[in-house]
Amino acid sequence: MTWIRHASENGGSVLYLTGAWRLGDLRPIAAALESLSLSGPRPFVLDGSGLEEMDTAAAFILYRYLASLGCTEATVSLRAVEPRLERLLDLVRERMQSPPVRARSMHRGLLGRVGASAVNVWRLLKAHNAFIGMIALELLDLVRRPRLFRARETVSQFETVCLDAIPVVCLITFLIGVVLAYLLGVQAQRFGAGIFVVDGVGLAICRELSPILVAVVVAGRSGAAFTAQIGAMKVQEEVDAISTLGLSPVQVLVIPRLVAITAALPLLVFVGDLMGILGGIGVASWQLGIAPSVFVDRLHSVLPMSAFVVGVAKAPVFAIVIAAIACRMGLVVSRDARSVGENTTSTVVQCIVSVIVLDAVFAVALQRLGI
Repeated sequence: MTWIRHASENGGSVLYLTGAWRLGDLRPIAAALESLSLSGPRPFVLDGSGLEEMDTAAAFILYRYLASLGCTEATVSLRAVEPRLERLLDLVRERMQSPPVRARSMHRGLLGRVGASAVNVWRLLKAHNAFIGMIALELLDLVRRPRLFRARETVSQFETVCLDAIPVVCLITFLIGVVLAYLLGVQAQRFGAGIFVVDGVGLAICRELSPILVAVVVAGRSGAAFTAQIGAMKVQEEVDAISTLGLSPVQVLVIPRLVAITAALPLLVFVGDLMGILGGIGVASWQLGIAPSVFVDRLHSVLPMSAFVVGVAKAPVFAIVIAAIACRMGLVVSRDARSVGENTTSTVVQCIVSVIVLDAVFAVALQRLGI
């Protein structure tokens, strides 16, 4: 069967396609194309007046052959082709022009994985740093134009971040105070030094445990909420709508959340201090026979004000980092629901790790300063 015939008409080359071009006949079709012995790029007209059927595999063979001759989309035209077959040929040509699927990545060794992870972390830190700089510029603009500040949104976010978080913060810090006092009490009873439980509970809760526990709770609770809220707005194109209206997404979405969490975290740390000490008082009274009044008097005499101030002073720094990470991860969400979940999970991990790293930096720096 003659699948294709070449002819010259009006100074051009015409390929007459005949018969049914299907997957089962690819071998003879390919042989017929090769038998034409055409060379060099030239304009071609594909005449489909005798073409009965064609599938995508046969169309791919035809266009691949023409591409091997150096033909491009501009040098190949169709004539007398049924509309359904013309649509099929156009579809195959478009798909062939699409970029190829990225090849499967090679398996990296241990050193390669460590290096790739280090590069990714460095890029992530650079992006967070740039975003913090953008927030700083928006805050300076807000100082010049205070009317841009969204007080109602800030109050709403403060209620969610602070007031709604008080029950869980109280529960966690109270239980940590109970556990810490119980474990210290077991050891102190062996040496008849039960009163020193007050020193350990007060110093540990106020200086270290309450700030870091409250920050972790807020990171997992409010940080994830910030990313999910902004990410959902990004998917629904609400962030683009804000920009279209001439407003800054940072001013509208980020700054109210940043101000709310920065004001809320020190208050939550203070509540955590009270509940942790209250838990220690309960255990000391039950296990060691230390009356609450004695516990409080001892706490006043041994707990330096610097421990409380250091714990509360850490909170705004933790809050700024949590808000910056959470809001940026929400703004970089792609337009699908899966990305929202992935970025929310990444926010929680990044915030918790950042809080712990910052707390370690504070511990080393304050120890060097003698505070």
